[in-house]
Amino acid sequence: SPKDTYVRQGLIEGQGGLRYTTYTRTYAGLPVHGGDFVVVSTADGEVLSTSVSQDSALDVATTPELDAADAVRVARSQLPQISAVTTPRLVVMAQGRGRLAYEVTVHGAIDGRQSKLHVFVDALTGAVIEKSDEVRAGLGNSYYNGNPVTIGTTGTGTSFSMVDPVRRSVRCGGQNGSAYTGADDNWGNGTGTNLETACVDVLYAIDTEWDMLKTWLGRVGFNGVGDGYPARVGLNAVNAYWNGNYAVFGHTTDNLRQITAMDVVAHEYGHAVFATTPGIDLGDNEKAILNESTGDIFGALTEQYANQPATLDPPDYTVGEEVNIDGTGPIRYMYKPSVIPGHPDCFSSAVPSMPPDVGAGVQNHWFYLLAEGSNPTNGQPPSPTCDSSTIVGLGARKAGQIYMGTLLRKTTSWSHTAARRASMQAALDLFPGSCLEYNTVKAAWNAVRVPPRAGEPFTCDFSVGVTPAAATVQPGRQVSVTVTSATVSGSPQQISLQAKGLPAGMTASFSPASITTGATSTLTFTVGASTVPGTYAITVLGDGVALDHTATLTLTVMS
Repeated sequence: SPKDTYVRQGLIEGQGGLRYTTYTRTYAGLPVHGGDFVVVSTADGEVLSTSVSQDSALDVATTPELDAADAVRVARSQLPQISAVTTPRLVVMAQGRGRLAYEVTVHGAIDGRQSKLHVFVDALTGAVIEKSDEVRAGLGNSYYNGNPVTIGTTGTGTSFSMVDPVRRSVRCGGQNGSAYTGADDNWGNGTGTNLETACVDVLYAIDTEWDMLKTWLGRVGFNGVGDGYPARVGLNAVNAYWNGNYAVFGHTTDNLRQITAMDVVAHEYGHAVFATTPGIDLGDNEKAILNESTGDIFGALTEQYANQPATLDPPDYTVGEEVNIDGTGPIRYMYKPSVIPGHPDCFSSAVPSMPPDVGAGVQNHWFYLLAEGSNPTNGQPPSPTCDSSTIVGLGARKAGQIYMGTLLRKTTSWSHTAARRASMQAALDLFPGSCLEYNTVKAAWNAVRVPPRAGEPFTCDFSVGVTPAAATVQPGRQVSVTVTSATVSGSPQQISLQAKGLPAGMTASFSPASITTGATSTLTFTVGASTVPGTYAITVLGDGVALDHTATLTLTVMS
């Protein structure tokens, strides 16, 4: 709309040399919550695709009828224990034509854990539009990973600390936030109740996940620019969570083990990845569900990368099985979520309102099918599909690359259908010239019954060409060539045609200017008398729904 402005936030370099440039939006000078977008391009600047959160132009009055103090009172009522409240900020919510709202951040506690609750209050009616919590429930002697294990520590002589010397901001200690220290560089005693041992397991898991992110997914650090986050053990509760700045780990119900197995630690730091990709981690309940699933996915990827033997914590797709937090086994099963009653294998209209730890099953199931398929032959369990289809998986590493590409397209408004569309585009951009990845991503979403979303790529690939590939023309004359196209795979799609690189005095026209792949168009060049004689490389661009392709024509203007 005329009142919109765009603000470039940054550029993230990802797998395959792709670049993800993130933008936020303002409307009449106010921040737009849900107006953000991502532009995906190659290293040389060719735009491949975009991921846009907002779906219509904004047209909203920007004068509030609700007093800011009333907005604070509404926000405070959303949390039982409050320690601080921020000054209300007036924003525009990108819902339909737009809604004016106050954003208030309430700090406090709920259910025995910290809370940092973002509340959006309608500036006209006082209703709560949306609320989301940043805090996600969620050489040493190890308890879970064998002995001894190597971890990053700092110090010399008789003064050491559990501070990683390489991975920035990574450290582990007690609830006061200070890293554990010691007179030697030997940590813990290998028992389930020892807190130094818990930190050994935490640091070992962080190191492994960090290396997996870099080696498999091309991401440096948890935030993509080389940063990590601290950990605190010894929480006197049956809980583990990410609070937006660090991860906290408690103990099991029987108090015999710390909740610090590799997949649990990697799960909590998976929330850090989710929070530091575009679109951050604020949003509605459905986004929180996808955030919870993201933790499970990064837990599984870290286990797959570590590939520990069966005597320790072998790679699998169950969550928290080694911790056995309350004596009943895993807390989730990615290959068949319904092993736990009430957890859905398939998407339905009921899923977006489920508790995040329950609704996470749908995307978990999708990821398992993408990685391992419906009938794996590598010892992983079979996974029944919701549409009775058979899927052959791509392997954990490639599935992880596609999911990382999905997160790098994440916007503030995020849903199962948005993730479906983004993952299909990620497969196309990460693996150009191959349809296997795209087709498997699509089949896996269909298999868990997540429906298509408008604007998603509906075909894998197409090609364009020019016949003949070279032509000669005199100044003041015309010459025509034929533009050809073909559907490489998937369904035919509509493409628009453009000619680029024309010298001064030359024009180009297509008849027709838009074709369905498989059809042809006549491209006519009209050369003016002022066109300088010479040989020119003309680029013919086919602009498709999901991809662009080009062909080159050598055009010589005679003297």
